[in-house]
This record gives sequence, structure tokens and C-alpha cells, in this order.
Amino acid sequence: MKTPPDFPAYRRCAGNGIDRGCAGGCCVSDIGSAVKIILILSHFLLLCLGHSQARAAFQEIAPDVFVWSDTCNAYLLRDGDAALVIDLGDGSVLDHLGEIGVKRVEWLLLTGHQRELLQGIERLNREITQVAAPVAEQALLETPAEFRKWDPRLDDEYTVHGASYVRPPRLPVKIDRWLAADEVFEWHGKKLTCLATPGHSPGGMSFVLDDQVFIGGVMHDGAKMTNWFDTEWDYGFAKGIDVLAESIDKLTALAPATAFASHGPVIQNATAQLKTYRGKLANFRADYLRGYPVDSLSKRGLHPDTTLTSVPSVVQVTPHLYMLGPQMAGKNFAIIIADSGHALVLDCGLFPRLILERIIRDMKQQLGLKQIDACWISHSHGDHFTLFPALQEHGVKFWTLDSIADKCENPRAYDYPAMIGTYRAGFEKAKIDRILKAGDVIEWEGYQLHIDWMPGQTEFGNALWLELDGKKIVFTGDNIFGDPADPTQDGHECVVARNSAITEEGYLVAAKYLQKLQPDIIMGAHSVLMTKPAAFIDRYHAWAERIIAWYKDLLPDTDYAYLFDPYWVSAYPYRVDLTKEDVQTVQVTVRNHRSAEQKHRIALKLPPGFNASPAVLEGNVAGRSRQTYPVNITIKDRGAVFPGVQIVAFDITLDDKRYGELFDFVILAEE
Repeated sequence: MKTPPDFPAYRRCAGNGIDRGCAGGCCVSDIGSAVKIILILSHFLLLCLGHSQARAAFQEIAPDVFVWSDTCNAYLLRDGDAALVIDLGDGSVLDHLGEIGVKRVEWLLLTGHQRELLQGIERLNREITQVAAPVAEQALLETPAEFRKWDPRLDDEYTVHGASYVRPPRLPVKIDRWLAADEVFEWHGKKLTCLATPGHSPGGMSFVLDDQVFIGGVMHDGAKMTNWFDTEWDYGFAKGIDVLAESIDKLTALAPATAFASHGPVIQNATAQLKTYRGKLANFRADYLRGYPVDSLSKRGLHPDTTLTSVPSVVQVTPHLYMLGPQMAGKNFAIIIADSGHALVLDCGLFPRLILERIIRDMKQQLGLKQIDACWISHSHGDHFTLFPALQEHGVKFWTLDSIADKCENPRAYDYPAMIGTYRAGFEKAKIDRILKAGDVIEWEGYQLHIDWMPGQTEFGNALWLELDGKKIVFTGDNIFGDPADPTQDGHECVVARNSAITEEGYLVAAKYLQKLQPDIIMGAHSVLMTKPAAFIDRYHAWAERIIAWYKDLLPDTDYAYLFDPYWVSAYPYRVDLTKEDVQTVQVTVRNHRSAEQKHRIALKLPPGFNASPAVLEGNVAGRSRQTYPVNITIKDRGAVFPGVQIVAFDITLDDKRYGELFDFVILAEE
């Protein structure tokens, strides 16, 4: 059986130990004709055009310390004609070493595993250059495909409910020396102390040289965050933020004068900036955490506006509306029983099938239930329909919004958290019987059911509201929780970028929607009942405005969404099955978060044995819009294909900014 290789070795140019990747083996030492010179110049120009629109240049930022910027900042320490490089970027730095009198790179030190820090590593001559990396990132570098699951689960390592927050290289990387925390790396008399500084990366490392420190992605100049999606490590509990804060404290204790980050300018007055950044994170964290005591979901007593029924675990909200009582707090089930005995269930999941069967039986015997007609699904997360097969057996049909349906029916096609397959519920997809559109009004048993798009926790949510028993009642899924009577609560659920949840298009929309609707009762999922919610909704709206301001302040881009959103270049399907077919079409979508038109160049970087047509996507996207491109992925040589999941990266240039291999999708061709 074939095993994935390290990044492939390229042809080596003679004399300096640096791989040029020269087409046809055209090295400088071979040039003996004008034709060869033209070929070399043409190749060089193509490389430059592929790397950026404007030619980069070395900057000497300290004596014998240089920076070269492409997909990241590559820092070069020089001693005579030898060099040590910290992070490599796309490798274009190797083409210009002669400009600063360097003939060979002896070591490459990595601050973290992320692709844009090392995507040019294939261009090194590994007979000359050795590579060192943090031992805490060993698995990410040696077995990167292990962190891209074909069948993701909630408890997969380095994921937010199954959606990965790490960005390992496309192929395994051979590391010559693993670096442990607090060891000293010596090179040509220079001593670099290895400091474990996770937070931006699970095993990130900084390198301390006198009063200077190479900090990787820990901080960006201006006391800002490199990006958000690399520090979002859990479902809104701030683990990544807390680990990052500890790393900042370590660095602050060293009192560095200057810090060299993986992105952005040199950080002057580094200690002062680290202190400012630490304070920002503390203030941000207070607003980031859920706006209600999350532990109370499973500990609250009987809601004062409900009454017990003769059915165990079920309480009555209004004459026709029932929900789970405190014994079942946190589970998903609410039901409207019409006078005819026909019923509508609102979400159903997270408790055993036997309990559901007992509830249905007892409701038929004691509460007049005759038939459950449908189950409405509030949003795309699988915990809201884990009892799908059980309800199907009772003849129940499933309804949801058009933007949600495919997430239920084809969850593997997405790289979002909490898809149904992640819950190990015994099934991997759910067929939707009635696909609704925002604004639909359904006549059911004399009631008018209003269906509206309601994002918040995720883009893929909807609200159902109706006038019932003299009350305007709205079912809101996971968008708002808490006790409206407690003035300290603002009700927001977790902030998770991987839910496709930019606040301006999510919680802020939800808050404005509820302010306009003015409901008497909010029925949250997970058996959360909220009565008299007007002031609560206003606090919810104020929080949404605050969290937007926090992200704008924390992230170093005028259009902060590019550093928040992990899907502004994405593929559908995310998981491409080529086990039985030689060609599959992937829809690649490029999103513009700006109000003005943007220009992009996106190169698909494929594993061995595959072709993409087109392999490069170039174009323009109008402001606040998306453009989708069909790309055919073809197996050109099945014998060259490696078993298991393989990573395809998007190498992104946006206008004049080179982002590198930020995002990806995966292929399976041989199991």
C-alpha cells in the first residue's frame, strides 16, 4: 500500500544548495545560450506573477536580521553567507538570497503548523537545509490528513463540534528536529530560546533572541489578533482565548523591546503592546461568553408560566402548547396539539427513543393527541432531529427552510459544526419532505404558521411564529436563551465563526427581527421558555452591536470579516468522493465582504494523481456578493493516488494581498 510522501523534492540548482524548481533542469550553471537565458527569465517572471502583484523586497529590521513577506513574514538571520530562516511562506525568499549575500539556508524553524507558514517547503534542498518545529505540533505536520475526517464526529481532535480549526499542510512534512518548550536552539553562536506560546496554534512556539522575540501568530502589530478562526477552539467557551492569554503573559514577562510576528509589520514597543492586547482580550471575553448562565439549562426548576401535566416530563405552556419539563431540561421537543388531535412537533432530539415513544403514547391517552403531522427543524444542527427515524415510523413528515434542507440531506458535503453524522445517532442524513421558503405562510389546522429566515448562532436557521391561545409565540431554535426577568442577561448563544455566523448577518438580524415581531413568548430550543421578552430582546440587540465593535477592534483588516470568516473561499461538496468515478465537479464559491469590487486569483493545490480544470480561478466579484465557479476534479493517474483522505488547498491572492493556502476541501479516491 502506498503511503503519502513528504513534499516532493524538486531539481536542485548547482552551487548553492537551494531548490529553484527550474523547468527542464535549466540551472544558471548550464546557461550557454540566449535561448536558455530567455527561458530562465520567463520562468522567473511567472514565479513572481504567481506570488504577488508587486515584487517583494528584503527589509533589514535589525543587524543581520531580514524579513521577506509573501504568504507570511519569513525572517532570515544571516551569518556570513549562511542563514537561518524562521517560517518560510511560499518559498519565494529562496529566489532572492543572493541580494543579501546568502548562499545557503542551513535551518528553517517553524512557529506553527499552518500552511501559509510553510507552503513553499518543497523548494528547500533538504540535503542542505534542516527543519525544526515545535514537538507539540508533530502530529499536525507528520500526519496532516488525520485532521480532515471523511465522517467527522463531535469529539474529533482539534475541531469545533466536528469542524476542524487547524490548517495542516497538504502533505506530510519531514522534520529533522523537534523543539521542546524552554530548550535553547544554537546556531552560529546565536541562542534562541524556544517558548511554548499556543493560542493562535495548538502547539505554537516563539523564539527569543536577546530582547527580540519571533512570536508567530500570537499577536499582530497594533495589539491585534492575527485572525479569529485560528483561535476559535470550542463551542463558545473561550478555550483558545484563555490559552492565548496565558501565552501573552509569558511573553510580557520577558519584557521584549521588539516582536516579529508572522503577519504584519514589526511590533515596536512590544511589551506595551502585549499588555494592551491582554487587556483587550479580557474585555472581549466578557462579551464573547454566552449571555446567560449556560449551566442553568440543566438545573432550572419548573418555569412559573407552565403547569404540570399527567404526562411525565411534559408541561403545558398554553392550552394547545406543550414542552419538556425540568426533568428533561436541555433536550429538544415542543408540540402544538390542535383541537382535532393533529399535532406539530418543533425540533426533536437528544433523548432516548424509548422516552419519545412513552411521551407519544401518554399524550394519545391523556392529552388528546391523535397524529403528529410534521416536525419542523429550526436549523442545521443534528441535535435537533436525532429522533428523525423514530418520528418517521409514526408517519411524521419533516419541514425546514430551503437553506437548511441540504445540510440535513447531504451533511458530508459541508465543513460545518454539528452536522447530524457527528452525533452518532445511527443515521447519517435526513430526507426533508417539505422545503419551505422565507416568508411562507402555512395553513395548518386553522392556524397560520409564518416561516421566516432567522440566523444567529448559525446562518442556516429559521423561525416559526403563530398566534396561539391569544399569544404571539415564536420558535427561535438556538438563537436566544435565558431569563428575560434577569437584567444581567442578554440572551445570546455562542459565537462560532464555523457556523457561518458573521454577526451583522446573524445575531444582529435576529435581534432586529424579534424587535419588529414583538412576540409575547419566545420558545427557544432545548426546552427554554422566555416570557415577557421585550427588554430582553433590546439587551440582545445591544450585545450584537458590541460584539461587532469588538471584532472590528481586534482584527487588523478594515473588512474584518476576512479574518473572521473561515469560508470566504469554499467548496461544495467539501468532501469529494472519487472512489467510483474518475471525474467530479466541485462548486468553488468566492465571497466579497467589501462594498467595492474585489479581484482574486485562487490556485488549487492538488495531491499527486489529480488534475483540476480550471486549476486557477481568476476574476472579479461585485461588492457584498458571491461568485461560484465549477471546477472538474479528475483522476489523471489512479496508480499515483494515495489511500485515505487527501487535502486540496486554495492558494489565495485577493487584490494585492497574498493570503496563501488558507482554506481547503478534501478528496477520497482510494479507501
